[in-house]
Amino acid sequence: MAILPIKLFGEKILREKAEPIINIDGHLIDFLRDMTYTMRTANGLGLAANQVGKAIRAFAVDMSQFDVTEEPRIIINPEVVDVGGAVSGEEGCLSFPALFQIIERPEKVAIKTIGLDGKEYHIEAEGLLARVILHEIDHLNGVLFIDKIGAAQRKLIKGKLEKIKAGIEI
Repeated sequence: MAILPIKLFGEKILREKAEPIINIDGHLIDFLRDMTYTMRTANGLGLAANQVGKAIRAFAVDMSQFDVTEEPRIIINPEVVDVGGAVSGEEGCLSFPALFQIIERPEKVAIKTIGLDGKEYHIEAEGLLARVILHEIDHLNGVLFIDKIGAAQRKLIKGKLEKIKAGIEI
């Protein structure tokens, strides 16, 4: 497996809306496995395909840091079916190293997705898993977590964002 380079804030692909996946073949499966390996190596909870250079509707989620019985999951062509509640919590993003913000998101989410086997699945999640899933779906739509903060907070982190864009550690 290969570690893929993670795109950082400021790179155009992070703002692109990802295209649906039509064909699940060996090349795609290899890419998705590399994406999952990259996420785990970076200690991430989620990673969208566009964060590693492909604007396709897929992401990986790994909650094993919190539950050793969990295995990483690959989500393909997710569609939000339902959301419920609202909760604020800290979020980070592998495309924004060392930057964390308090973001409000739905507390629960239900999605329809396709597995690597091409079959349709339904996933219901709440709490942190719901947050991660919604964060990654935002990525697939070209939406970044900093888009969910207010203007005043964005002004406060402007210097950090400029450093990330320039490739300087914060």
